[in-house]
Amino acid sequence: MALEAKYNAKQIENKWYSYWMENKYFHSEVDERTPYTIVIPPPNVTGVLHMGHMLNNTLQDVLIRRARLQGFNACWVPGTDHASIATEAKVVAKLKAEGIDKANLSREEFLEHAWEWTHKHGGIILEQLKKLGASCDWDRTKFTMDEDMSASVIKVFVDLYRKGNIYRGYRMVNWDPQAKTTLSDEEVIYEEKQGNLYYLNYKIEGSDETLTIATTRPETILGDTAICINPNDERFAHLRGKKAIVPVCNRVIPIIEDEYVDIEFGTGCLKVTPAHDENDKMLGDKHKLEIIDILNDDATLNSFGLHYQGKDRFVVRKEIVKELEEMGVVSKIETHTHKVGTSERTGAVIEPKLSDQWFLKMKELAQPALDAVLEKDVNLVPEKFVNTYRHWMENVRDWNISRQLWWGQQIPAYFYGDGKEDFVVAENIEEALKLAQEKTTNYKLQTTDLTQDPDALDTWFSSWLWPISVFNGILKPDNKEINYYYPTNDLVTAPEILFFWVARMIIAGYEYRNEKPFTNVYLTGIVRDKQRRKMSKSLGNSPDPIDLMDTYGADGVRVGMLLSSPAGNDLMFDEDLCKQGSGFVNKIWNAYRLIDGWEVDTEKNQSQSDVIALKWYRSKFQKTLAEIEDHYSKYRISDALMSTYKLVWDDFCSWLLEMVKPPFGEKISEKTYLEVISVLEDNLKVLHPFVPFISEEIWQHITQRDISEALIISEWPKPEVFDERIVKNFDFAAEVISGIRTIRKEKNISFKDTIALSVLNNENASTEFDAVISKLGNVSELNYISEKLDGALTFRVKSNEYFIPIAGAINVEEEIAKLSEELKYTEGFLKSVQGKLKNERFVSGAPEQVVALEKQKEVDALAKIETLKASLAGLK
Repeated sequence: MALEAKYNAKQIENKWYSYWMENKYFHSEVDERTPYTIVIPPPNVTGVLHMGHMLNNTLQDVLIRRARLQGFNACWVPGTDHASIATEAKVVAKLKAEGIDKANLSREEFLEHAWEWTHKHGGIILEQLKKLGASCDWDRTKFTMDEDMSASVIKVFVDLYRKGNIYRGYRMVNWDPQAKTTLSDEEVIYEEKQGNLYYLNYKIEGSDETLTIATTRPETILGDTAICINPNDERFAHLRGKKAIVPVCNRVIPIIEDEYVDIEFGTGCLKVTPAHDENDKMLGDKHKLEIIDILNDDATLNSFGLHYQGKDRFVVRKEIVKELEEMGVVSKIETHTHKVGTSERTGAVIEPKLSDQWFLKMKELAQPALDAVLEKDVNLVPEKFVNTYRHWMENVRDWNISRQLWWGQQIPAYFYGDGKEDFVVAENIEEALKLAQEKTTNYKLQTTDLTQDPDALDTWFSSWLWPISVFNGILKPDNKEINYYYPTNDLVTAPEILFFWVARMIIAGYEYRNEKPFTNVYLTGIVRDKQRRKMSKSLGNSPDPIDLMDTYGADGVRVGMLLSSPAGNDLMFDEDLCKQGSGFVNKIWNAYRLIDGWEVDTEKNQSQSDVIALKWYRSKFQKTLAEIEDHYSKYRISDALMSTYKLVWDDFCSWLLEMVKPPFGEKISEKTYLEVISVLEDNLKVLHPFVPFISEEIWQHITQRDISEALIISEWPKPEVFDERIVKNFDFAAEVISGIRTIRKEKNISFKDTIALSVLNNENASTEFDAVISKLGNVSELNYISEKLDGALTFRVKSNEYFIPIAGAINVEEEIAKLSEELKYTEGFLKSVQGKLKNERFVSGAPEQVVALEKQKEVDALAKIETLKASLAGLK
């Protein structure tokens, strides 16, 4: 069937993706082959494809398709994350729009709405990944709230609790007042913000004296329970043992001493608010201070806020400053830049809050995961992230794993009494009842006497088990799949979740499999726009990936994403890259259309130029294949693409096809045609990971193939010894051909007209490509001479001189005038450059690279002058 003149991306993509799916090429089962496994970083179940996903999943698909071609049992496990905070926020917003308040729903009623939302919106992103060409094993798709996945999470919680690694504690935590839940330290983003430093005067009880404190949060004075001074600060020695009065609420509080206070900062006096600052809480515990929490869960003030009760904290800040100013308490206000913690999910300003929460002890658990990276059992690519990882892991803090949410795995702790310690931890309520009966020796207890902790587990507490739980390795730790597919091979993810997810997966791997979860972690950069801004919906600088694929085709976008995406470095995305990718796809298509249009002559002998051209290309292919293999081994995927791109565009399309193309109206020899098809098929194999659709289309069009012969499961080209000499000789010949073409173009000599070429072979260059030079230069006769030829146009390649007789081809007088003018200009240019280089002030004062550039200009000008003089001598 004849090929269409224009490549129809949409039609071809739909055709081959359906074909791959129907024939289950993506599906993997345990067999005798060596496995190659990737688990997808599970996107939020309610998410849609963005540019970061495009980059990340294109990279994964390149790796998995290549592994499949290499003969591995390739398994790419897809799935989605339930994303507790993000999903619950969306469901709450949806209910609010419908006039329903979450507070008026039972947990079961709310979860019905959450599941309905998930079933409606969940998985959209996975369908979008199919459009990209992602060859995931869709039969294995997992969701972190699947029954078996949730059971794995609960089992791990119970196990870690019983090992003494999980505990319940009353601690200062990060509170998100918008989502109304705690966050782990890693979910807080600290941003530099400009605010004010307020200097407030507190009266000393029983005197007219005051002391001044400095605070950025004047609304929290209503929770003050002490003033602290440094015992070594002589300025305040007279205040020892006295008491101060908090403005507005008139609470009498002690003045305490502690070396924690920085004498140099602010006024040297510190207000202590144990309920609203972690360091203040430490002081409060040490000095047994009262704890007064002034905030509700939504960051409005409670009854301790007095007449500000019910108002938002930031509203109160403005109003209380005004009240304090009217009272004469404010001595001064200074602008002050400081770091403010914000929620990674909602953007809300975090409040330190004392709360009963569940924590996982991390120090001991983290050690094997730290050793694994430092000892290179797990490789971080690029290596620059190892120091970041080490810093995090050496300074790891206990992980707050409880969230005040309903969407997620409910914490398997069951309370049976009135005290905070009256609970048991179990995988289900029946087991919990037995434990509670044994603990209390009250065997009359019923399940109705137990109340399960309403909190849910942090989303990351489920996703840290991902490489294990997707193969059911928690519930059935000795099943054939986990034993075969684990540890996985490569993980492709973003640096910003190196600790959130990567480090924790390594921790879980050593804790529950006693081995690493993966060998290599390829950390991608951030996709940014041309102005280096991170792409985001809010900035409006992020194109819709689906629109891009509709415009440029999936293959074109894949190439565009990878053209400038070095590991760990940010990608400066420009839509022109996708246009370039689409142009590459069209180049491949048109090259095959050319081949497909050739008529084959079974009787025709293979020409000498065809023989040497194909011999060269096979060596060039092997040389490039070795480069590609080296790039892949170092996870330089962008470089692997670039090598492939140049091989196909330059060496195959621009050179080989031109060398073997039969003259107009003639047929090609069968031997040459079959060899061209053979090297084309090798090209398609190395192209397939990057451009799977067009490569499969051409592969299937070349000849009739059954389902066992599809490109997707063909064999990666085997490395072979190649002839470096022939590659170098062709590079020299290519310069000769370019020189001929340049002279034809500059002198307006038609490419249809034959020319004679004489060579002064000072380089003793190989003659094996003479037939190719003659064909591509349209040279009627090629002679080797011992001395310069007069009356000819000339050019040089290294020290070789090439002469093209010009009888009747050009106007000699005009050419002499033109060359003379060019020579005069070049000599003037050389004089100015040499003038600079003779100037000692310039040579000693200019940067080294500037001087080097001028010296190169001198060399180039001298060479050009020599060539121009030779050309003029030949014309006179």
